[in-house]
Amino acid sequence: MRVAASPPDHDQLFAIAESQDGYFTMGQALESGFGRSTHSYHVKAGNWLREHRGIYRLRQFPMTEHGHLVLWSLWSRDRKGQPEGVYSHTTALALRDLSDANPAKLHMTVPPAFRRNSEIPSVLILHKARLEPSEVVRERGFFATTVLRAILDSAESGDADRGTLSQALQEGLRRGLVTRTELKKMKAQTDLSPWLAELLKKA
Repeated sequence: MRVAASPPDHDQLFAIAESQDGYFTMGQALESGFGRSTHSYHVKAGNWLREHRGIYRLRQFPMTEHGHLVLWSLWSRDRKGQPEGVYSHTTALALRDLSDANPAKLHMTVPPAFRRNSEIPSVLILHKARLEPSEVVRERGFFATTVLRAILDSAESGDADRGTLSQALQEGLRRGLVTRTELKKMKAQTDLSPWLAELLKKA
């Protein structure tokens, strides 16, 4: 990682934070020219709020509805600073108002090789799986699975009942969040549970 020279670029850091609902990582601060030794100063001065290990938020930036999703997305970053976690299952459905998921827990799918030396935050429920690029949607500051992938994952994990998933599928189709092309591709899978296959057949 190339560390930018001083003086620190406040505009660059603000631009990064603005795209992430006010959040930024230590690595992003370093790249913006803020020396590691100055981070404690900015926290004590009230310029930055330390939200988690290595993750900060600009105090001046207003809290947003999905800011906590950006926070845990940044927590899932790899050594290059790229988030690996994708919100999935009923969390992905709730993001589109297709489920009344418990907001106290967030479902996140990470790559099979995902590892963390520190304890996994209690707010997260991690699932390990490989996601195709076509199954992931970029939101503001984080990623989420497509509605159809979220329905499939929720059905397999038992995180939602059949009525909820049936309603989510119908509403997703009505609102264009699920396409007929996606549906056709999933119907062709041979490892679907009988009831899910029947649900997709009726859609």
